[in-house]
Amino acid sequence: MNQIDTIRLVFSFLGGLVLLFIIAPLMGMFLHTEVSGFIDAAKDKEVISSIRLTLLTSALGTLFFAILAIPFAYILARRDFFMKRFVLGIIDLPIVIPHTAAGIAILGFISRGTVLGKAASSVGLTLVGHPVGIALAMAFVSIPFLINAAKDGFENVPVRLEQAAMNLGASPLRVFFTISLPLAWRHIVSGMVLMFARGMSEFGAVVIVAYHPMIAPVLIYERFGTFGLEYARPVAVLFILISLIFFIVLRSLSNRNYAGTKKYQ
Repeated sequence: MNQIDTIRLVFSFLGGLVLLFIIAPLMGMFLHTEVSGFIDAAKDKEVISSIRLTLLTSALGTLFFAILAIPFAYILARRDFFMKRFVLGIIDLPIVIPHTAAGIAILGFISRGTVLGKAASSVGLTLVGHPVGIALAMAFVSIPFLINAAKDGFENVPVRLEQAAMNLGASPLRVFFTISLPLAWRHIVSGMVLMFARGMSEFGAVVIVAYHPMIAPVLIYERFGTFGLEYARPVAVLFILISLIFFIVLRSLSNRNYAGTKKYQ
């Protein structure tokens, strides 16, 4: 066995340990879940309602903030400006701070005494304890994934293509929508999928902004604290399976869109 084969064998062994570390806890949870408990969880209206709320708030938060984040990512990819590194650091901040601290920050931003809270109250909306507040908390902790992915996508678009289009008379807006955005689309969709997935798994920030109505992670925690592991585990398994299905479907759509884009490149 030569040196290269030895290195490959060691690397494969280390990779296998990592995979085992990821798979073993999940497999243990699945294997210890009784079928009857899983069926009961699937029929439980409170469980279904919490999963539906989780998916809906995360999706709406992702779509709304994508409208703001994608043009912002384009500016970050194409322009150098004063304190750009500082701005990039701020974007990554929600990833590194404790999410309970993020929840407290969001609570201070949307509570009734704040500008946003007063504006929402003027139209009869209380953000704290409302699905909109939940979507904001989810988006706060997950939006760095979208911005960074979209920025990477725009950076990979050849600048010469944009310049050639503008030299032929195309406006910057038209260049953005017909060249930059389609060519960066795979990264953008990937970022949106990651933002959606990260948002629906959020617990720490959401539980401070809205314990009720319960999203699935909060319901799992509540079932565990009140009834114990046996009642929390089937809900967790059901939520993981549904999340996995959504993730696979979104990834498949992302790859299909990329294949369609490649045909026109």
